[in-house]
Amino acid sequence: MPHITCSDGIRLHYEEAGEGTPIVFVHEYAGDWRAWEPQMRFFARRHRCVTYSFRGYTPSDIPGDPAKYGQDRVVDDVRDVLDGLKIDKAHIVGLSMGGFAAAHFARRYPDRALSACICGCGFGAEKHLHPQFQAEAKANAERIRAEGQAAFADSYAQGASRQRHRQKDPRGFAEFVEHLRQHDAVGAAHTMQEYQGKRPSLYDFEVEWAACAVPALIIAGDEDDNVLQPSLWLKRAMANAGLLVMPKTGHTVNLEEPEAFNRALWDFIVQVEAGKWTPRQAGAGGGMFR
Repeated sequence: MPHITCSDGIRLHYEEAGEGTPIVFVHEYAGDWRAWEPQMRFFARRHRCVTYSFRGYTPSDIPGDPAKYGQDRVVDDVRDVLDGLKIDKAHIVGLSMGGFAAAHFARRYPDRALSACICGCGFGAEKHLHPQFQAEAKANAERIRAEGQAAFADSYAQGASRQRHRQKDPRGFAEFVEHLRQHDAVGAAHTMQEYQGKRPSLYDFEVEWAACAVPALIIAGDEDDNVLQPSLWLKRAMANAGLLVMPKTGHTVNLEEPEAFNRALWDFIVQVEAGKWTPRQAGAGGGMFR
């Protein structure tokens, strides 16, 4: 299996297909490299598409040291994937935990990002919810250690924001849950504790978002309740961001509505590459009747 060796020695499994301008897909907590298959098949027709499993997700390495995990490390892993594949710049597409990584990659490495598509991002980021989110993440890590990954996966998949996926695509949802059950318990617990449980709030970086000129598309499902407000906030905070809200859609937007998602992402990338995705003009709007 192909692997990239990161700057700290951890190996990440990756898959790639197609030729053209690179797109790198970054998965959510409950996913892995397989979660982007509908996008890999579609975009590989005209792009070089790369997806990979985070550290702690097989067949990538499973570090036993909790210090090898965390949001900053995962952002650096995106850079290491680009370096390992000799990619100078790429469109970065991330969902949920991967959406945080995509957003912070654009903030920290703007010269390496052609664009950032930030999907299902912001759960627990609101300041009044952030301490509770961190506490629940740490408790979930202990549940994984105590109950095992399969039992935790069955419970985690019952979350309200995942039920539209179950309703729309029962077969696809069953596959999603089975993949989640297969995750390594050590890696899952460390990721939950060190990344989810310790990541800072998006709202801590308001000045940096305003300075980030990377073209960004923020996508949220309208039934992903805890993501809607942070997505709107991030759209307003980022210098060159647009917002798409997908109706009757929950958290896993790319799997729930693959055709609509692919079309929206395709249109975004086309506009970016044509130089047409530009910041809102200063003073645009004005009075009610203008």
